[in-house]
Amino acid sequence: MKQRKHFFTQLLASFILFSVISAQAADTPATPPKGVTLVDAKKLQELQAQGAIIVDTRKAAEFGEGSIKGAISVPYDPEKSAKEVGFDRKMDTFDMSKLPDKNAKIVVFCNAGSCWKSYKSATVLADNGYKNVYWYREGVPDWKARKLPME
Repeated sequence: MKQRKHFFTQLLASFILFSVISAQAADTPATPPKGVTLVDAKKLQELQAQGAIIVDTRKAAEFGEGSIKGAISVPYDPEKSAKEVGFDRKMDTFDMSKLPDKNAKIVVFCNAGSCWKSYKSATVLADNGYKNVYWYREGVPDWKARKLPME
């Protein structure tokens, strides 16, 4: 009986450790990609007041369920590449034709730090010569928690 209890204790401990490691590995980096500026909700509001383009990179269906007021939908979809800094951009689709002005201020966001769509879109934009790219890493969950305008 003692061995069985020890086995289940070890199994549970292993499961918890694996869950923590998996969760950490899935999160986007805390620092932005090269050529991109990390912003919080307050800075996003300031940029929006200055005329910045606010881009929801989530799937169109998610955008349809509600987004930051004034945001446009430019889904980073399909997202087939690995959820890692060195992702293969050729595996994914991001329609930059909706963002033709490479000098415009553009803020991208998705579903917080575990969502890679905004990180990847920010990377793609910066790599393609967009000069003023901002990344709102905390995304929709943070915006909602602050009770900021949604539509």
